[in-house]
Amino acid sequence: VSTQSTGVDGAWVSGFFDKDSWVECLNNWAKTVVCGRARLGGIPMGVICVETRTVECEEPADPANLDTETKITQQPGQVWFPDSAYKTAQAIKDFNREELPLIIFANWRGFSGGMRDMYGEILKYGSYIVDSLVEYKQPVFVYIPPYGELRGGAWVVVDPKINPDVMEMFADKDSRGGVLEPEGTVTVQFKQRDIVQTMKRIDPLYKTLFSKIGEEGGSHEERKKNVTDLRNREAYLMPSYHMISTTFADLHDTPQRMMAKGVIQEILDWTSAREFFFWKVRRRILESEIERKLTLANDKLNHGQMQSMLRRWFIESKGPVQNYLWDDHQAVVEWLIDEEERQCIEDNIKIIERDALIQKIDTLASVSEDLSLEAVVSLLQKMNPRQQGEVKKLLESSIVADPKSSEEE
Repeated sequence: VSTQSTGVDGAWVSGFFDKDSWVECLNNWAKTVVCGRARLGGIPMGVICVETRTVECEEPADPANLDTETKITQQPGQVWFPDSAYKTAQAIKDFNREELPLIIFANWRGFSGGMRDMYGEILKYGSYIVDSLVEYKQPVFVYIPPYGELRGGAWVVVDPKINPDVMEMFADKDSRGGVLEPEGTVTVQFKQRDIVQTMKRIDPLYKTLFSKIGEEGGSHEERKKNVTDLRNREAYLMPSYHMISTTFADLHDTPQRMMAKGVIQEILDWTSAREFFFWKVRRRILESEIERKLTLANDKLNHGQMQSMLRRWFIESKGPVQNYLWDDHQAVVEWLIDEEERQCIEDNIKIIERDALIQKIDTLASVSEDLSLEAVVSLLQKMNPRQQGEVKKLLESSIVADPKSSEEE
């Protein structure tokens, strides 16, 4: 990620971000989380990733108390502790104030839930992460890296549903994600007694031995031998059946299953992830700029409506035959930066602003007839003679077009 690693021969090894652009912040505090800033294709971004190795947390002694001493505790990687959760929330707030797009390399197994951590207010600092993401105004990308996993409470605090207008989640083809790990799922959903019942249904030898035990007659030695053989067969089959059940549970955590459930947007390959995110980030930045202008033109538009407008304008420009290009981030970026297309978008925004103003005037006029007459007089006074003449012609044409109203007058 840092792009500053070197190979065996000392040559530079390309990483996710631009060369020599990675700058870590708060590196001596809460080392189980790594926060910093980097550039992706020249685009400055905030970055949050996880430390997978075990680190040491040092608590210094109190100089005013001679009875205290320095304490060093071990903190395993891929786990949020109170200090690292607070560091994550603080970094997100800093990046939001700096108006940086944010990418989170999510590889957490969850929060540390020991009594010491509960006393250290792990739940409060974990909720700070949610609060920071709710307030985030720039694009946020959550990416589960290769062989990474996102589990339990860690998924909860970075789920895109927290702020769906700006957050998106992606997963590598070799990543995993789910509430429980496969071993935990098997322990809860497929206990040992369930595995034994499966043996009775599938394994012929186990089924035969079990039926012999239930038969009447036979000596005590034969029954005892059948029970022993049954237990030996069960012990022989148990590792294989447990491995199969664990593999089956793991299939529910694959990116394909996450994609089918709609919790991620796309499945990525690490070799092309840098290029994908470059075009994706650039597209989201350009779209956010247009959405801000649309919001100023009509503050009643939501994110979904603005995305539908952009998609309609794109299809009108490219033609219905090429509407599939809307899913191509590079094609959309090239469309957004084209000067002619940009001018068409600006013209469309002006039309939306005009329609919104007309709608506001209609709303105010419907409140009171006297108020509408005063508003018309005030507007006429602010117009030049040419504009007043045009208004007079429009009023005359509207009166002629509706003779019934003129007769009533």
